[in-house]
This record gives sequence, C-alpha cells and structure tokens, in this order.
Amino acid sequence: MTVNIDGIPVYYSDEGAGDCVLILEGWGTNLSLYAGISKHLSKSHRVITPDLPGFGRTPPPERAWEVKDYVQFIESFSVALGIERAILIGHSHGGRVAIRMAADENVRLRVPKIVLIDSAGIVHKKTPKQKLRLYTYKMGKKVLSSPPVKKLFPDVLEGLRKRMGSEDYRNAVPVMRQTLVNVISEDLREYMPKIKQPTLLIWGDRDTATPIEDAYIMEKLIPDSGLVTIKGAGHYSYLEQPVLVGRVLDSFLGVEQK
Repeated sequence: MTVNIDGIPVYYSDEGAGDCVLILEGWGTNLSLYAGISKHLSKSHRVITPDLPGFGRTPPPERAWEVKDYVQFIESFSVALGIERAILIGHSHGGRVAIRMAADENVRLRVPKIVLIDSAGIVHKKTPKQKLRLYTYKMGKKVLSSPPVKKLFPDVLEGLRKRMGSEDYRNAVPVMRQTLVNVISEDLREYMPKIKQPTLLIWGDRDTATPIEDAYIMEKLIPDSGLVTIKGAGHYSYLEQPVLVGRVLDSFLGVEQK
C-alpha cells in the first residue's frame, strides 16, 4: 500500500483490526523485517508498519532530517490514515521517534503505551580513539573538499567516507548520510523522564549496536518502565527470539494467551 505524505510516496503494510499498533522501523531496514511481529499482533490489533522516508521502498526526503522531522512525519502519516490513537513499537532508530513522540504533550496522536526494542537514543562520550578517528576524518574531508583537490581527485573523498564511516553511513545516499549524523548526535535522555506512558523495553543482552547498558539507563529514566532481557540475542532480538518476544508483547498489550 502507498500514501502520499508531503510529496513522498510512502509504502506501508496494514494488517488486522482493533486497537492500532504503529511499528517504527530501525535505520536502513524495511517493513518486511517486521512482518513477523505484524502477523503475530494482527491477530488482536490493527498493525501498521510504514517504510520511513529513506528506508525500504520509500524515497528519502529532499533535505536532511532530524528526529523531530520523523516525529512530524508520523503525525502526518497518522492523519492521512485516520489514526487518532496508537501504541508505538520502535526498534533501534524507530525507538528514537517513539521516545520523542511519547514525551511531547503537543503531539496530536494519542499514545497509550510504547515498546522500545533495542532502541537508540543514548549518546555516549567518545573514547580518545573515537575522537582521533573523527578528527582525522574531518580534517581529511576539509582538505579533500577544496576545489583544486576535488577537481584533481574527484573520487578520493568518497573513498575516505567509505573507509571511515559506519556501514549504515557507507550504504546511505548523501541526504541520508547527513540525516544519520543528525539523529545519532541527539541524546534523548532529557525526554525520557517526561514519558508518562507505560513503557516496555525489550533488549538482546548481546546487542553491540545499542548495548544493554543503554536499556538500564532508559529503565532508570523512564518513570513507568520495565525491561525484559532476551538472553543470547543481539540488536534484532525480535527476529532471533520471535516466540518469546511475541509472548512478552502479548502480556504487555493485554492479549489473552491461548
């Protein structure tokens, strides 16, 4: 299915009936990776999963976005689909959006509960090695971006980006690269104490992208929150342990076990 949101054709899935659940996907993923959760929850809920701008089949925005722009996008998306109330399930980057939405009292969409799965949103201080790497990249970018060097060596800057950047950064188109820089630089701790909704944290204890330590911080900062640790799972805990995660979600959402 597609819907036009501010000139962007947005692809999404829409399954089931009942109270609405919005699944907000992780960086660089697509809605097919959440088909298992959607299928499971659609037995008791209406489950909608959009490909966020720049992910899956949905084109990227024309300019680089920040987390607040994704919040506004979900607002516009929910209006277009006639959604007034929805439980938010945010994985990784989608967790950032869910945190900002739940903490903002001015958001039109009513959010009764949120689920954060291996969520992003905590920014840690850089180690000396990371600072040196960042400084080296910035200096190299400055030199290689100068008109004379760029003219003589047009492909060198892109090579530097590929060597120095993360896999997500390397795989992204330019506007999404800047978007990634914007969103990963925003520490959302200040918003977490403002979240009044019951919040479920689901985390793989072997997650290296958003480590379990981040979950402990969120559990401490979000007033009405609880953490379920998925033993042996990584950043995609819901894919690695789908049955267990499904049961945990059912319990949190009040679905009767059969």
